[in-house]
Amino acid sequence: MGTGATNTLGRISSSIFQQGAAELSFEACNDIPFGGVLLALPALLATGLLCHISKFFEIPAGYYGIESIFLLLAFMALARIKSIERLRYCPPGEWGKLLGLDRIPEVQTLRKKIGTLVSAQSILWSGQLCSDWMSEISDPVATFLIDGHVRVYHGSQTKLPRHHVSRQKLCLRATTDYWVNAMDGNPFLVITKEVDPGLLQVLETEIVPILEKEAPFQNTLADLMNGNSMKPRFTIIFDREGYSPDFFLRMQKKHIACQTYHKYPGDDWPESEFTMCLVKLANGEEVQMNLAERGTFLGKTLWVREIRRLSKGGHQTAIITTDFCSEAAKIASCMFARWSQENFFKYMRVNYGLDNLIDHKTEDVPDTTKVVNPRYRDYSNKIKVKAAILGRRKAAFGALNLVDEISDKSVSEFENKKSQLKEEIEGIISELAKLKQEKKEIDSHITISELPEEERFKRLSVHSKHFIDTIKMIAYRSESAMANVLREKMSRTKEARSLLQAIYTREADIFPDYEKEMLFVSFHHLANKSEDEAIQHLCNELNLTETKFPGTNLQISYKLGTSQNPR
Repeated sequence: MGTGATNTLGRISSSIFQQGAAELSFEACNDIPFGGVLLALPALLATGLLCHISKFFEIPAGYYGIESIFLLLAFMALARIKSIERLRYCPPGEWGKLLGLDRIPEVQTLRKKIGTLVSAQSILWSGQLCSDWMSEISDPVATFLIDGHVRVYHGSQTKLPRHHVSRQKLCLRATTDYWVNAMDGNPFLVITKEVDPGLLQVLETEIVPILEKEAPFQNTLADLMNGNSMKPRFTIIFDREGYSPDFFLRMQKKHIACQTYHKYPGDDWPESEFTMCLVKLANGEEVQMNLAERGTFLGKTLWVREIRRLSKGGHQTAIITTDFCSEAAKIASCMFARWSQENFFKYMRVNYGLDNLIDHKTEDVPDTTKVVNPRYRDYSNKIKVKAAILGRRKAAFGALNLVDEISDKSVSEFENKKSQLKEEIEGIISELAKLKQEKKEIDSHITISELPEEERFKRLSVHSKHFIDTIKMIAYRSESAMANVLREKMSRTKEARSLLQAIYTREADIFPDYEKEMLFVSFHHLANKSEDEAIQHLCNELNLTETKFPGTNLQISYKLGTSQNPR
């Protein structure tokens, strides 16, 4: 039955007599490793960890209930156990005590449970949670940050297409995840693309339709057009990869505001145009920015606002937007909030194992999927090589001068070298023209079915990754909510997440009182008084929620400091 399995009768009842999941039962325990993750339970439940799971998921009757599986995966994420495989090195009995069980499932059993849960339904569950989270937005005009995250694949199961990884400055085999985040960095949804069509196409065909359906406080398009209102339904912010005046115009007709950096800003503006403005950032901090604004035509038909920030070093950052209602200070604040999304990617990679594989399964890519034609790519590479050689030969030709003493011999050698270089340059120009002509006759993109057999590839398993990513999104949002409560009592507000990481990995004492239907959880003191005060404040706030442990009637009560009589 496995190390730490003590509930023999319950396991026999579940496996042989098919009586369903074991009844949760807590016992008085001291110094349980990772007991601090229990502090996150109210936030996890409020964020939606167990919402809608009965609608979208079911698992065969067994000893471990579906709620216990979801709680275990969320606790693992918060405890920075970044892969299921690492659970082998955690004491199963101690982790079981956190869930009201004798032990957690074996890694192999947990993989089977996840395999049963993972399906197309996990994407529907994620979509429902996204809808719930967006309904909590209080801003009358919602603003969404959109960016792609390249997830590098180092395995050998399949030869994925190569993507440029900016953080490593290399082209590596990878997939691209497109994330939609709030201004504070909290995630709403993620869309995975094994074959990356580019930010613009994903925006227009997938992300914008979702936001049109789910973003709150929207007037209908018909009402906006009849009233000729300039107020956007919502705003989307992205980097220069999404720069396209045609796309901005199409979104403007839908009353959707676009905001990005100007790809072709032109000359600097006179410093006399800039004025110092007070800008309130997404985290509530207020800073001074030197801003200026003009109206700008993109092409011949699209009129946009261009707002520039002048840094202390004299650099001008140009922002363009089709939002004609918001103040320049707010637009600047929203644009520079993009760093919260970059910070989110970094934090999730380091702390939550965002790039980790969940399993090694692969799936066939639909035959109709368009990919770059290998022949087209080869011709592009050959043209680049020839163009580089041509540039070097032209530079050598221009630098060739007669520097020696003038004589018949030196003049003759000089003319020969010039003649040879000229002949070589003409030959390269001819070859380059031929390559470009041949390239024009080749389709830039073809379907997977048209690829040569040796070039075909499979995609990594999508559903399992999406399911675990959703659990990690819930864990991150829960951690964000707890960090906001901690900052109310912290002078160093940037250390709130670090303090939570410390408490998650600390020991805790558990004392159930079934007569009073209470579950007392006590945490060990931290390094100093200020941290203790912050954690005690968080405990007090969480106690007000009167949260009951899922599957029981026990209301959780948190406190800081151990005691034999927690009541």
